[in-house]
Amino acid sequence: MDITPLMDDGYAGEPAKRVLNYTQRRKKNGDPVVGIYCGYAPIELIQAMGIVPAVLCAFSKVPIPAAETVLPSNLCPLIKSSYGFIIEGTCPFYAMSEAVIAETTCDGKKKMFELIADIKPTHVMDLPQVPDEVEARRNWKRMILKLQVFLETRFGRKADEETIEASIQAANRKNALMRKIFDYAALSPPVLHWKEMYDVGFLAIAATGQEMAPVLEPLLDILERRAREGLHFGKPGAPRVLVTGCPVGGDATKIFKVIEAAGGMVVAPDACTGMKAFMGVFEEKSGDPIDAMAYRYLKIPCACMTPNQRRLEDLSDMITRFKPDAVVDFVLQACHSYSVESYKIVRHVEAVHGLPFLKVETDYADSDTGQLRTRIDALLESI
Repeated sequence: MDITPLMDDGYAGEPAKRVLNYTQRRKKNGDPVVGIYCGYAPIELIQAMGIVPAVLCAFSKVPIPAAETVLPSNLCPLIKSSYGFIIEGTCPFYAMSEAVIAETTCDGKKKMFELIADIKPTHVMDLPQVPDEVEARRNWKRMILKLQVFLETRFGRKADEETIEASIQAANRKNALMRKIFDYAALSPPVLHWKEMYDVGFLAIAATGQEMAPVLEPLLDILERRAREGLHFGKPGAPRVLVTGCPVGGDATKIFKVIEAAGGMVVAPDACTGMKAFMGVFEEKSGDPIDAMAYRYLKIPCACMTPNQRRLEDLSDMITRFKPDAVVDFVLQACHSYSVESYKIVRHVEAVHGLPFLKVETDYADSDTGQLRTRIDALLESI
């Protein structure tokens, strides 16, 4: 059904332009910009210091050949794309960034960070990967405090506990509004499209909680009006699909497009580029907002964590909430953590929830689109 885009402000369908304009405006006003790659980057601290977090380019096949002149061809496409954008000078967000905030989520990224540190200041945060240990929270808090010192030293910006507390409270408000928006994808049929979730979410990561509240509240009114008027996406009864796994964006969204072309509806993009960034809650008024921040971030169930029981628990919550008819586990080639963990995901989805499951291992190229379509068709026919 033809529906006016949720964020129809002249950049409908082009979230990168919207965020680019926002970042350029903030930089012109004198606010520093730092690049980030991962959902573990503590954006609430960055924003509390009056600094703009910019998600760096990483989801296009175009710069991969340039990256492969340095990096091995059998490396994860997300890493190759990230590095290719940098050495080609084609990522505007990297160009505006005065430093990069990095994190040790995988070995390939760690070694790439060594290479780009020769190009631009790069602060690497050592992410604890056994998250439920007492030492993990203490060590991650120490990493966040070290980041604060780095930002203070580099940019002369400071944030006291009161300012940081205000930032996490605003983030809670923003994330709560985002979760209300996602509720409209849980309707049957959904009145919210996966592309709209990504468009809104991309801006929500860059902008502060205070800035996003007046943007998100009118969008909820639009979605409620759609629901009242019976406007929706997909055909009533179309198979509902939850997509979990690696980050999805840019050329990797081919998996969503193939699912739709096969007659399915993506109702829950469960990744750090989708819903995952907005699902957590910071403890407010704890007396130590940095510690509250450390605790919240260590609950993100990335496959780099071990054991990662929380991913299974969160996946069950999403299945209950969005009621998918099938689950697709999207794994980027050479992403060994997600590929190995897929074995536990399929057992959980089939044994606990009795749902059809498909693991898809791919890269950013279009060459396997036909094969993906055949496999997705078979999955949806099994429902």
